[in-house]
Amino acid sequence: MTALSVPAPGRESAETFVRAHLGHLVDGLVDDAVAGSGRFAGGQQAADAALAAFDVTGYARSRNEVLPPERRGASGLSPYIRHGLVQLRDVWDHVEGGPARDVRKFRDELLWQEYARHWYARFGTRSRLGIRRELPARFEPGPGWDRHMACVDEMLAELEHDGWVVNQARMWLASQWSVREGFWWPDGEDHFFRHLLDGSRAANRLGWQWTTGVGSSKPYGFGRWQVRRRAPELCGRCSRADDCPIEDRPDDPGYVAPEGADGVPGELGPDQVVCTAVPEAVWLTAESLGRSDPALAAHPDLPVIFVFDERLLARLRLAAKRLVFLTETLAELGERHDLDLRLGDPVVELQGTALAVTHAPVPGFARRAARLSPVEVHPWPWLVQPAGQRVTSFSAWRRRAAPEPT
Repeated sequence: MTALSVPAPGRESAETFVRAHLGHLVDGLVDDAVAGSGRFAGGQQAADAALAAFDVTGYARSRNEVLPPERRGASGLSPYIRHGLVQLRDVWDHVEGGPARDVRKFRDELLWQEYARHWYARFGTRSRLGIRRELPARFEPGPGWDRHMACVDEMLAELEHDGWVVNQARMWLASQWSVREGFWWPDGEDHFFRHLLDGSRAANRLGWQWTTGVGSSKPYGFGRWQVRRRAPELCGRCSRADDCPIEDRPDDPGYVAPEGADGVPGELGPDQVVCTAVPEAVWLTAESLGRSDPALAAHPDLPVIFVFDERLLARLRLAAKRLVFLTETLAELGERHDLDLRLGDPVVELQGTALAVTHAPVPGFARRAARLSPVEVHPWPWLVQPAGQRVTSFSAWRRRAAPEPT
């Protein structure tokens, strides 16, 4: 067993912890340089403050604005939602009473996040398979992301510094990579995943598929007119302003949607607590690190265990800021709970412990839980309870989902 000392709360101690214990797993680490996000701090306090500060007024009008930052209407809550520090239900309820148009649009975005979770829980790793490219013979891949383009360079710089960019910029970058330049979209998605604090294979992968046209009726064609509308200052300082490579619409990239089963409803987890014995510890996963985690809420006095999955992290090669964000969150958690941090294989580290855990709608959890047999499994706190809805398209799923989840 590789036990780790719980770091003191705060950015500096989190960076020291990552450098000492996780540095060999970090993507692009140079001279032991470890830095957290330039914008976001991990932890429940930061999540609660971000939610309290969010005002939905004007969201429908400004959600797609990119620059200057003060024009943006994006909530910036996604890193906290991603790790269960804020539940979708919390955010849904927070905007109650706001302007009707803004509330409706914002809640529709929350439903998209929920749909992504349903979709990934059903398809899992199959969401990357069965997709082929049929590119015209004249189509030759270019540089992917040409950093001489200000609209590309500045959005990538924000991604790399903060671990976050607004959704409009994500679509720009994804379209430039896959639709215009013809690069294989999973490679671009992997780059996003390494950097995004809210990076999840559910929302991130589905967003890339939507951009390429695999998950939508047509690909998203990134063009100069969008930059002029959403970030007008960028063209004025771009070295390629007089030779803009996105002046005209791109060709159809030829991506083809996968065929196959609509997923297995059972992969969505139990709909009520399943208990076979008395638990002796709570197992927390990166999907659910907040105080409202159902297993933690049910057993606030039990020891809490979190395992940094060494083999998985070695394969993912996440940017340091993602691990710093997680460490900040765990350090704060350790102030309130008897926290046991470990590094290794979760199945090995947790074997033989009577665990209470909250089901996580991701394939990796299902595989590990099957080998560990937790004695108490709590349902995932869905915004829309799975009820056999088809997940082949968001619009079809949305029609069948409860319009006002309860």
